[in-house]
Amino acid sequence: MTHLTLPSDENRRLSFYLAMEEFAARRLRLEDDVFFLWQVEPTVIFGRNQVIENEVNLDYCRQHNIQFYRRKSGGGCVYADRSNVMMSYITPSDEVVKTFDRYMQLVVSMLTALGLPATSTQNNDVLIGGRKVSGNAFYHLPGYSIVHGTLLFDTDMQHMLSAITPPQTKLDKHGVQSVRQRITLLKEHTDLTIGEFKRFAVSHLCDSEYRLSDKDVAAVEEQEREYLNPQFIFGNSTPSTP
Repeated sequence: MTHLTLPSDENRRLSFYLAMEEFAARRLRLEDDVFFLWQVEPTVIFGRNQVIENEVNLDYCRQHNIQFYRRKSGGGCVYADRSNVMMSYITPSDEVVKTFDRYMQLVVSMLTALGLPATSTQNNDVLIGGRKVSGNAFYHLPGYSIVHGTLLFDTDMQHMLSAITPPQTKLDKHGVQSVRQRITLLKEHTDLTIGEFKRFAVSHLCDSEYRLSDKDVAAVEEQEREYLNPQFIFGNSTPSTP
């Protein structure tokens, strides 16, 4: 599998990495599977068919400088920040079930290689010791399939819960405790730092590298404009004034 990398370590918005997935599928047309890891500042990402007001606490996000973007895959609303890791997998395949199975096996094998009791579910989640550590979603482009997901290394639990909860729902300490009983964090199972974990994941899963050129990055930025379009983000909803 090929590790896709950027020419610089510049921090990017989540929308850039979604565009980078598309660029890899539409423009690179590599015959090998492609994989890359990324991190973002506090951000909410919601599914293509979701109504933003029903899924994202817009007031909370604006008050706490949390960005929000729509993705083209289905699935639910998730929170990401620089304390967790996002994964992208692009493969030249039209077969949804086989693609998901292949991807889930890769993630589980990588965690198992660390000595962790990782398993996968039919809901496209990865578990450690029966508790969720990763959620994943899929979408298809002509001739290519893309799977992307979260991997909880650590996270701001209050932001994660509040940013994706409608304003009328009040969270208390019992709500936080309930969620913590269902999820787990990688930092609870390994002594690796997040940087060491990322290097291990790449070395375990990839055997080659493709570095994007400055010209490639410019093309990704052009593709990113679609994800930044308010019409795409809000759909039929009317953006409200912060």
